[in-house]
Amino acid sequence: MAESETMPAGAEPGTPPASGLLASWKRALSGSRTPAPVRLNLALQGGGAHGAFTWGVLDALLEDPRIEFEGLSGSSAGAMNAVVFAHGWLQGGRAGARVALAKFWTELGQQMPWGLMTRRKGDSIGFSPAGKLFSSWAGQFSPTQLNPFDLNPLRDLLAEQVDFAQLRAHSPFKLFIGTTQVSTGKLRVFRETELDVDVMLASACLPKLHRTVVIDGEAYWDGGYTANPAVFPLFYECEARDVLLVLLNPLRREGTPATVPEIETRIAELGFSANLLREMRMFAHATQFAAAGRFGHGRLEQRLLDMRFHMIDTSELESLGRSDSKLLPHGPFLQLLQQQGRERTLAWLAKDAAALGARSSIDMQALFG
Repeated sequence: MAESETMPAGAEPGTPPASGLLASWKRALSGSRTPAPVRLNLALQGGGAHGAFTWGVLDALLEDPRIEFEGLSGSSAGAMNAVVFAHGWLQGGRAGARVALAKFWTELGQQMPWGLMTRRKGDSIGFSPAGKLFSSWAGQFSPTQLNPFDLNPLRDLLAEQVDFAQLRAHSPFKLFIGTTQVSTGKLRVFRETELDVDVMLASACLPKLHRTVVIDGEAYWDGGYTANPAVFPLFYECEARDVLLVLLNPLRREGTPATVPEIETRIAELGFSANLLREMRMFAHATQFAAAGRFGHGRLEQRLLDMRFHMIDTSELESLGRSDSKLLPHGPFLQLLQQQGRERTLAWLAKDAAALGARSSIDMQALFG
């Protein structure tokens, strides 16, 4: 091809052809353009006071403009974090969500008297002798006997801080709040258009501690019994393909529990993680099956192959090493967990943020297969 056919009129010899210039300009422009934010779905595990760790995770994510949000799924404390997050965002965007979470956990931390708690070695916390005595005594009575007037500080806190009518009408995110139907043992997921104080109390109802919550004639207990949290709504009902699991129960603990507290802690962790592990195993195996398909991919198979999973968990955190501390929402302890959640999230962002929108940052087969 002659040089005149590939060069702009009047161009000096050696000048790249027009098509090359155009490509260079495109590369230059794309290099200077800020990448579009990645939409992320959040699966928030419950765990009582340990949910303050998730507060720290959310606080760090809200600081990062590279990340946007579509759906939030949670049970128990995960549900509280999801709803307070959404309501705060509705009031004032990212900054509003951070303020709302801080206000919720700070006020919750003022409900538990320090005399019932004691700090153990390192960062762990547990019941003091007086707290153990009270816990043992309280365990001999049903919630109806122990609390005949159904006093619940969490109800007052939610009613004060969350405008549920406004949230039902204008939620900025898709919300999936897990509860357990007592009569059938089935999971019921409430959506943002159905939320009120009773739904939230149902999602966090431990029946040995709290009165059973009745909604439309049906009794409900803690959502963690059937999904902690439910991941499938984020797959079926959200367009974003990135899902971040925020786990409060470690997937793996080194060594075999030997003491009674260690055994009780691991039993509780396994009980409240079993459904999540089963669901994630399904995703891992179904994705592997779809990838091996010989005759092309249908809509479901392609959706599975497009999913990208990420995880922030509490493995090796001594502060969350005991299950009884889930019942101890003491202010300094919650602040400690919040800081640890922030630190772990900032480390995850530094290491794996580039994977968002591109690939999973965890090995699904190794963790769940």
